[in-house]
Amino acid sequence: MYLEYWGFKKFPFENVPDPEFMYYSHEHVEALARLVYAVRRRKGAALLTGDIGSGKTLLSRVFIQQLPEKDFEIGLITNPSLEPLDFLKEVLYQIGLNARTNSKTELLTILNTRLLENVKKNRTTLLIIDEAQLIHPDTFEEIRLLLNFQLNDKFLMTFVLIGQPELKDLIRQFKQLDQRIAIRFHLNPLNADETAKYIAYRMEKAGLNNGVFPPDSIEEIYLYSEGVPRKINNVCDLALLFGSSTKQKTIGADLVKKVIKDSL
Repeated sequence: MYLEYWGFKKFPFENVPDPEFMYYSHEHVEALARLVYAVRRRKGAALLTGDIGSGKTLLSRVFIQQLPEKDFEIGLITNPSLEPLDFLKEVLYQIGLNARTNSKTELLTILNTRLLENVKKNRTTLLIIDEAQLIHPDTFEEIRLLLNFQLNDKFLMTFVLIGQPELKDLIRQFKQLDQRIAIRFHLNPLNADETAKYIAYRMEKAGLNNGVFPPDSIEEIYLYSEGVPRKINNVCDLALLFGSSTKQKTIGADLVKKVIKDSL
């Protein structure tokens, strides 16, 4: 392990959704602002898309942290490839209700009761669906129907759909659902300057504030990763490991090229 060799307190480039390591690029700030606006204004549904490894899941965890528990009841579905009945059960489970029935009518009644209770408490019911491109086709229609739960000018439930770029095309096939997506944002990769700042930020968060990665190395990392955070993490993590095993003082461009060629 390279922690002691480089002087880190934590591993800086783990591919886990740890909000402590969230780097706020311009796009991440904009995406977060739109999601918060959508749920605070009870806009019905919001859509966040981005390529694999762009940081959508980490952004969703930071988003959840920004919502006070007293004001929001939040359900998070991370494996949405469920048929409609199982999806409804999962929705109820995620907001703390274990409904023991296979009757769709009863499930909807239980859900509607909880939604109305939350309205009386001035709480917003929020359902976040990660990897939403995996949603069963029939379940998209179920989501549209759940958006019919309204009281005067308010949606009783707000959905945030998070997924890969093809999710946009999937939703367009369901016109009535597509029309109810009030907020949309596509999260693009980091540019070259942001990639350098991202690497420096994560290293500092892990306890090291020096130029282990010189500019020519960062350029190679950017060319390989194309600014995708997950790919940046992968190459930086292995470069630090290889660098420590060969007693390097910095991670040179040649070492980055070798890591990319041999291991990635």
